[in-house]
Amino acid sequence: MVGGRRSLLILAALALLAPLATASTPAVAVETVAPVTSADRTIGRADAPVTVIEYASFACHLCADWHQFVFPVFKQRLIDTGQVRFVFRNLPTPPEQMSLPAAALARCAAPERFFDVASVLMRGQAAVLRGGSLDDWWAPAVAASGRTRAQIDACAATPAVRAAINRDIESAHAVGVNSTPSFFVNGRRVTDRSLGGLEVAIRAAQAER
Repeated sequence: MVGGRRSLLILAALALLAPLATASTPAVAVETVAPVTSADRTIGRADAPVTVIEYASFACHLCADWHQFVFPVFKQRLIDTGQVRFVFRNLPTPPEQMSLPAAALARCAAPERFFDVASVLMRGQAAVLRGGSLDDWWAPAVAASGRTRAQIDACAATPAVRAAINRDIESAHAVGVNSTPSFFVNGRRVTDRSLGGLEVAIRAAQAER
């Protein structure tokens, strides 16, 4: 139990260390959306003709719904077929003591396990929002991470992880994103986050190439 409480405190401490996006952030041209780099968490072909960037929070119930009910079909139709490279960027939302430690946990997973961990966190989110234990939420995510709990704890406490999350937040600020989930298709914001809406935007992006 002592080790579990210590792990909880290490992860929860991130909530006090990273700035959050605010509604007062001014909107700017979509062309300023930060380019994808090796620091991003991505899935799909690196040379896919279309890049879809999502800004999401592990404490956002709309994000959880999208990842549970839309993403599996989106992945099958568009990512697995080589048409789309998908990028997940963190934009933590209240409650910060939930969203920021979860962002750190996912960030500290083996890179190839990131989306497995994200799926587990999104699937278990509702129980936490109903008053469940954070530690119970993190346990299956750690199990999916390819890391031990000790490795996750040590990684989550590093300045590099805080900096990576802050870069995501700052890139959201740069394009005026203040809600989650928000999507960009080849740098253009898409307000219709349904599967059909995103497919329309992706087809239009493909036609422009």
